[in-house]
Amino acid sequence: MNRTARIDSIKQLDGASEGSETPFMPNWDRAPLHLRRINPALNMRRFYTLSIQPTLFGGASLVRNWGRIGAGGQSMIETFDRPEEADGAMGRLERSKRRRGYADR
Repeated sequence: MNRTARIDSIKQLDGASEGSETPFMPNWDRAPLHLRRINPALNMRRFYTLSIQPTLFGGASLVRNWGRIGAGGQSMIETFDRPEEADGAMGRLERSKRRRGYADR
């Protein structure tokens, strides 16, 4: 392959992204969200943790852990095709838990 053909093929690949919006780049280094709900009058000591992890196929998984503080708790993993879908789901869950009385540690 000569130099001109190689440059043309590179421009062809780059041309697909020209003029389009910047793609969503997930922040995999973002720390997990740790929430707690403690109410001694109700003997309530709960935790809720949310984190986003990459999958092997370019998607993202929303990892949820919850339970009573001091116990093992439960876990659920939801897999999404696109990282921005997982980010949206995490935001909705965070708002829901905060409305129910969960707060940062």
